[in-house]
Formats: sequence, structure tokens, C-alpha cells
Amino acid sequence: MSQTLEQAIAAGANLLAPSSESAKLDAQVLLLHILQKPHSYLFTWPEHTLNAEQQQQFNTFCQRRLNGEPVAHITGLREFWSLSLEVNATTLIPRPDTETLVEQALEVTVPATAKVLDLGTGTGAIALALGSEMPNWQITAVDRVSDAVALATRNQQRLAINNVHVKQSNWFSELHGEKFNLIVTNPPYIESSDIHLNQGDVRFEPLSALVADDCGMSDIKQIITQSRDYLLSSGYLLIEHGFEQGEAVRHFFEKMAFVNIKTVKDLGNNDRVTLALWP
Repeated sequence: MSQTLEQAIAAGANLLAPSSESAKLDAQVLLLHILQKPHSYLFTWPEHTLNAEQQQQFNTFCQRRLNGEPVAHITGLREFWSLSLEVNATTLIPRPDTETLVEQALEVTVPATAKVLDLGTGTGAIALALGSEMPNWQITAVDRVSDAVALATRNQQRLAINNVHVKQSNWFSELHGEKFNLIVTNPPYIESSDIHLNQGDVRFEPLSALVADDCGMSDIKQIITQSRDYLLSSGYLLIEHGFEQGEAVRHFFEKMAFVNIKTVKDLGNNDRVTLALWP
């Protein structure tokens, strides 16, 4: 039997409550994806009745979410920096905390036509957010995974952010002799023993994009070390990291002769981004 929108959301939220901290929102997002309507539609037409196909699809989506599958994987979309991005299981799902990295990148002093590099771009979220804000920047976005390169390219083309160029590279491996005013990255930084890897959405995301050796620091150290050959003088490197890694990241920046090192907190007041200047 088909439900009204109001009934469907209530039933979906009730079903998902034991397994999701955002059960009602999850139900709303799934239903709106099926209806292809804006959020306001739910409040304007709460008595609208789903047809049989919509009801069946909603029930299926709720069951998938109940099994732990991320909402973004079910809908194939995630909003980041007001951009609607295609997502899939080959990359990380963009998180609101990563907008802290975008904000800091927009605040550093670089030329108006800066050359910018996004390492490990995944969906392209960071590069495309920066490109949407700074159309005169020349942005290169790289990922070692070919599926991620294809995904980021589709997002770039669909959003028509034409100052972003996506290419395949294992960190700096294919950037022969190029120099940048600004390098940004959200690399793997979670320890392999972290209990959170068995909880929530990360269970459905690629471990290679999450986990790093050396207490989660191996990729961060490699990027800081190698970036010195790819940064122009007075160029910046900005790294997203775990909430307990700020001190270790600052220390390694200092060891590698960077200056003006600082750590910035995210919306939850946790250390999230450390940036430094290459003199």
C-alpha cells in the first residue's frame, strides 16, 4: 500500500533510527532523490501519495540504508561546497569537515593566476570547490586510481568548471618538473587498527583512501617531503589530517624546513588542517 510523503518519511525514519544518527534526514534525502524534487516539496505537498513504483523504490533504498550502505552511495550524489558531486564506492565520500581545507586554501596569499595542485582528488571535490570560487586559478587534480580519475573528470565536465584539469598520478609521480603556488591534499591518515574503520559509512569506502602506515602519518610525511620539489618559493602546502595528528604534522613540517606553520580546527572544534609556507 502506497503512503503519503509524510507517512513515508515517518516510516523510513522509524525504520532507520536504530542504525543511523540522522534517520529522518536520511529518509528525506532518499525520498527526494526518487521524486527528483527540492527539499521544500516535502513541506509543500506532505499529503502527496507515492505511486507503487516510488513506494517500492523507497522501501528498497531504506533497506539498503538499514544494512549500513551510505546514503551517498544509494543516491550516487553528495553535495560539497554547494556543488552536487557524483560519488561511488571507488573514492571517499566528501565530508563537511573537508570544507575547512577549502576555506583555508581560499585565505592564503597566492597570485591571482595561481597554479594549484590537489593530490588524491577522489571525486574532485576540493579542486572543483576551489575552481568554482577562483576561476583564474589553474588547478591540476591528480589521483592514482583510474576509476577516481574518471569520476572526478565526469564531475568536472558536468559542472563545467573548466580551470580544473584531472590526470592520473601517484602523488607527484607524473608531475615532471611542474611547480605550484599552492598544494592541497586530504590523504589517507587513519591507523589500520582504528576501531572507527568498522563503523558507519567508512565500512563501504576504499581502505586505500583511508589508511596509512606509521600511525597514519606515512602519506603525510611523503607529501611534505616531496612537495618541496614542486612548490614555488612562498608557496603553501595544506594538509587535512586526523584530530590527534596536529602536533605530529606541525613537527614534521618544521623538520622539513617549512615556516609559518599553523593548525586550524574544523566545525567540531577538532584539529583538522595544517598549513605551512615553503620559503
